[in-house]
Amino acid sequence: MAIDTKKEKEREEVHRAIWAIADELRGAVDGWDFKNYVLVTMFYRYISENLTAWINKDEWASGNTDFDYAELSDEEAEQARADIVPSKGFYILPSELFCNVHKRAANDENLNETLERVFRNIEESSKGSEAEDDFAGLFDDFDVNSNKLGGTVAKRNERLVKLLDGIANMNLGSVMDHDIDAFGDAYEYLMTMYASNAGKSGGEFFTPADVSELLTRLGTVGKTTINKVYDPACGSGSLLLKAEKVLGKDAIISGFFGQEINITTYNLCRINMHLHDIGYDKFDIACEDTLTNPQHWDDEPFELIVSNPPYSIKWAGDENPLLINDPRFAPAGVLAPKSKADLAFIMHSLSWLAPNGTAAIVCFPGIMYRGGAEQKIRKYLIDNNYIDCIIQLPSNLFFGTSIATCIMVMKKGKSDNKILFIDATNECIKVTNNNKLTPENIENIVNAFTKREDIEYMCRLVPYDEVKEENYNLSVSTYVEQKDTREKVDIVKLNAEIKEIVAREQVLREEIDKIIADIEGDETDE
Repeated sequence: MAIDTKKEKEREEVHRAIWAIADELRGAVDGWDFKNYVLVTMFYRYISENLTAWINKDEWASGNTDFDYAELSDEEAEQARADIVPSKGFYILPSELFCNVHKRAANDENLNETLERVFRNIEESSKGSEAEDDFAGLFDDFDVNSNKLGGTVAKRNERLVKLLDGIANMNLGSVMDHDIDAFGDAYEYLMTMYASNAGKSGGEFFTPADVSELLTRLGTVGKTTINKVYDPACGSGSLLLKAEKVLGKDAIISGFFGQEINITTYNLCRINMHLHDIGYDKFDIACEDTLTNPQHWDDEPFELIVSNPPYSIKWAGDENPLLINDPRFAPAGVLAPKSKADLAFIMHSLSWLAPNGTAAIVCFPGIMYRGGAEQKIRKYLIDNNYIDCIIQLPSNLFFGTSIATCIMVMKKGKSDNKILFIDATNECIKVTNNNKLTPENIENIVNAFTKREDIEYMCRLVPYDEVKEENYNLSVSTYVEQKDTREKVDIVKLNAEIKEIVAREQVLREEIDKIIADIEGDETDE
């Protein structure tokens, strides 16, 4: 596929602009907090331009080519609110659009109050509409009065002006040109930039783009459309949105569904949906504990489930007597350990997977071989032929952990009773301190997954009976022999060389003895 150099240049410009804002405000607001200010401001610019372009397009189509919503008075614009909110899900008065607030910002002594009022008005505009849940609390992490922005109102406003300037100067293209996807790309870049610097606090809810692509490709083999995509631990939504990027615009027919327990991350996920131009009626993101309070009973089952759930977190487990009877967990007859919820996420995902669906889930390696309750859950999954493939990934792919993780692929409608094991530990390149999957690496893994054939040192299709004999161990190393990269030694050749060395040594000794004898003889003659 040819690289669009113009698009790449625009992308690099945006990335440099983000770094410039970061450098400008670095001393004031540290990375992970500052990220929220940048993302919310980007979101504010995006929805302002999105609404303006949408209204203008309608007016221009009816012959009013000089019309510009941004130049309308608030009084004139107010009359259209009732017609626009049902379609867009929100409303912004002309005076409160990003471009107009930015224009006045440098001379606005009450800029912090202006922004607070504008954000409140945008949020309130969606109240009573179907989009209310998608806008509620979206601006909560943008604290205009935070001391992190400055010790005085003047200092805070000075930095807010710089922030608005920085976002305004970004070349983000036209919001109506969905091919550019500059807003969405800028979001992903910003998240990557801070996840890599924030360690666990950043990486735990951001799945790198290369891993996201692999999971989605695995889950969509042979498909051109997907009914619904779901992530039970959706973080900032990067995995959910990758399905659209892989399959194409409009390939996700009924939308995106996800649940996230962290309120800040939940807000980021909803912002991410808007920045990728997903209509409010095409996504449903909930903020609750997925394992004990799942929010999408009315929406399951899902044709595609992709997830990178938190590794080995604590959960209620058998402390909650209701969970063993929960239809998601009951079939295994045992709950995941209280100290390790990994297999609870697996059971939840399996329960909500459609008969024709695929679930691709990043897993902590320990769940593949540990005994006790985890072994019993593996036994249930294997005996019922739900596990399609286990892939061992290279180490150091994720922010905040160097552990070599695995991918478990599950299906309910398998055509055989075998499990494919893929050793992909060498499918990566090193980039600074992390490993990365290249498009070629991803292609190699997906091809091996699709062909479902034995490849020496890479993958093996293992019959059910063999996995059973191995006590339901799902570690790839149990089934796929690793290539011996040590130098091979030819023993016969080595022995011949040693024999030759010994013979030469003997000759040298004899010659030395002869020289010594000659010397001693000369001394006697004297």
